[in-house]
Amino acid sequence: MLKIADRDHQFPTLRTRFYLNTAAEGIPPLAAREALATYHAHKSMGMAGRDLLFAEADDCRNRVADLLALSPGEISFCSSASEAYNLLASAIAFQAGDEVVITDLDFPAGATPWLQLPVRPAVHLWRNREGVLDPADLSNLLSNKTRLVQVSLVSFLTGHRIAWGPVRDAVRRHAPQAILAVDVTQAAGRIVLDCLDADCLIASCYKWLLGSHGGCVVAVPDASSHRVTARAGGWYHLENAFDDDRFERAAPHPGARSFAVGMPPFPAIYALRAGIDALLDESIPSIAKHADKLVNKLHDGLAGLGIRTMSPKQPDSPSGIVAFQTENDEALHAHLLGRNIHVMHQAGRIRLSIHGYNRMDEVREVLRAIEEFPG
Repeated sequence: MLKIADRDHQFPTLRTRFYLNTAAEGIPPLAAREALATYHAHKSMGMAGRDLLFAEADDCRNRVADLLALSPGEISFCSSASEAYNLLASAIAFQAGDEVVITDLDFPAGATPWLQLPVRPAVHLWRNREGVLDPADLSNLLSNKTRLVQVSLVSFLTGHRIAWGPVRDAVRRHAPQAILAVDVTQAAGRIVLDCLDADCLIASCYKWLLGSHGGCVVAVPDASSHRVTARAGGWYHLENAFDDDRFERAAPHPGARSFAVGMPPFPAIYALRAGIDALLDESIPSIAKHADKLVNKLHDGLAGLGIRTMSPKQPDSPSGIVAFQTENDEALHAHLLGRNIHVMHQAGRIRLSIHGYNRMDEVREVLRAIEEFPG
């Protein structure tokens, strides 16, 4: 990823465009296409290929465990972050008077399941101040009634990266019974994670992890497995799926495995394995060191153009996302596309995202294009 020759080989579509939109859609390596072809070959064997499918799932689980510095037993797969969060909701037996804390920088997948429950908890919104989530504000929202605190390590909206240590400490101090869940969709594969002591981590596979749609990684550390066990029907996650008492009770495996309620999403798992191999071949610290320089350059360049980003520059803990608002966002987006620069335009903002396969010349080009924007 970091060497031009490797990038041109594994990501050939990046040769002819400036792509700064991984926060929306990551570009899978060529190896992912080959992995999907391998999946097709194994699936075409019928039942004779099933052992190969499960072996690939085990290998992918091991690779995810390597990436996250967890054990394979703490890793599971489901189909999407939305599914994972709804399963997380089933793990908490909410009662009247219970409370949940979410943030106004969260993606809907993590923010909305708590609004649909038969017994709906009181939902408290941790609001950002000028693009920053202050842990002191979180402390004021916590109590003995708090059953869940849901945060994103990196915001999809602005790129703000929370100060994990103070957030964790505030929750453990003021709401020790609460489950602390973190969405790492916009972080895993791009930055060195410092939140592995959360109770539950959830990441979609099709962005920074360089996989495909249809897959999601769920991590539940063993220390939290007794509290984070999804309560859902199914079979693959049940200890007694085919036992004599299966029509009388459903007994899920504890922790991460409880989130795999059906047959694993094998195509996504094959693609994810290839994406993670590419990430681990470089190492996340190397990717972060390379890409963080580009992000800091982008922040500085935008500031030099008089553009204020939605979240301030974080030189000590940058993310891969930089976003800003402008009155002429549609016209600016069209201008950038005309220069073959691909970024996200949504909800009145321009969002740029930088991964290990991006280069400094792409940052310079986007800054030049913004400076030359006639609007």
